[in-house]
Amino acid sequence: MTQRPVLTQLNLVAADVPATVAFYRRLGLTVQDCPPEWLAHHVTLETASGEAALEIDSAAFAKVWNRGFEGPLGDGVAVLGFEVATREEVDRLSDELSRAGYVLLQPPYDAFWGARYAVLEDPSGHPVGLMSPVDPRRRSYEPPPPG
Repeated sequence: MTQRPVLTQLNLVAADVPATVAFYRRLGLTVQDCPPEWLAHHVTLETASGEAALEIDSAAFAKVWNRGFEGPLGDGVAVLGFEVATREEVDRLSDELSRAGYVLLQPPYDAFWGARYAVLEDPSGHPVGLMSPVDPRRRSYEPPPPG
């Protein structure tokens, strides 16, 4: 039997690497040391769990490691999900980041699955979800969207 793949990194291609790194640094991720000449093209951010790295790359560098890279990938959208410790932390972080000028796509709310949830946008347009731990006592039924 083969071992299942393990997610160890997520690469985001950013229009402005330093601005994107500033967003994730403000969110609380730690920037790994790298040579100054690379700061505009590739930066690795450490997550709290240490199980996966978030890597921010410029379009120029993405073309080096992916020769088929031509820019945005159509309608595909990935949401980067970050769990925070409390419901109040969702509100605090989303407020802090939106006051700093980042786009708040979904203001914090009590989601039907029992968590407090908000979505912001990083400087390159990637949606970033902030979610509290799920509280089963706060779950409610939500019908699926019409479709």
